[in-house]
Amino acid sequence: MKRFREFLGKKLDINRAKDEERLSKWGIKVRYAPEEVDDFDEFEFGIDYKGTQDVAFLIAIEKGRIARVLFGWSVPDNPDMMKPMADDDLGKLLEKRGQDLVEFFQYITSD
Repeated sequence: MKRFREFLGKKLDINRAKDEERLSKWGIKVRYAPEEVDDFDEFEFGIDYKGTQDVAFLIAIEKGRIARVLFGWSVPDNPDMMKPMADDDLGKLLEKRGQDLVEFFQYITSD
């Protein structure tokens, strides 16, 4: 997760974070994006790893800046839940999809 530390504290470009057409370049889909962003809010995205959109990741923002990133397994029968991801699985995900995720974060952040 060290590779994502550089994005903590950066401003989230809301329009880019909702740009499904562009995000599809990296195989990322918006699962949840707030209509109006509060001082503290979350965005949820999905990405393929072992299956179709089987990994969910949350980006928590505080006052428009990225405060936290969390990865987990999607729960197909309950889209409001995520199962924890073991460190080994996270490492393999980042080996396979890490560059896509870095490019995604570069696209949705500024300053």
